[in-house]
Amino acid sequence: MSAFQLVSLSLVGALLLLCLVGIIRGWITRRLGIVWLLLWLGVGTAIAYPSLTTLAAHALGIGRGADLVLYCGLLVMLVGFFLIYLRLRRLEASVTTIVRHIALQEAVPPEEW
Repeated sequence: MSAFQLVSLSLVGALLLLCLVGIIRGWITRRLGIVWLLLWLGVGTAIAYPSLTTLAAHALGIGRGADLVLYCGLLVMLVGFFLIYLRLRRLEASVTTIVRHIALQEAVPPEEW
């Protein structure tokens, strides 16, 4: 096992434990915690056994395992950015609605000018 694998697996193990603590303490929901746990287990497996990514890549018609990891990472990031964009749009709409409501509540009638 290379030095990179040792350091990376230690980091992945720490993140996995942090995720478990987050689930237990209620920092994250169980469903989201399970997704993160599966992600960290997959990352750890790919680091510990890089030949598995090559086998999966060849099965999908991709030349190298590193390319498969890159493509999957890019897809996940793009989906994540899109979801963040949608959430930001919803938040902007909510803030606009709240500000309009407050403005109408605190509006001064014309006769009091």
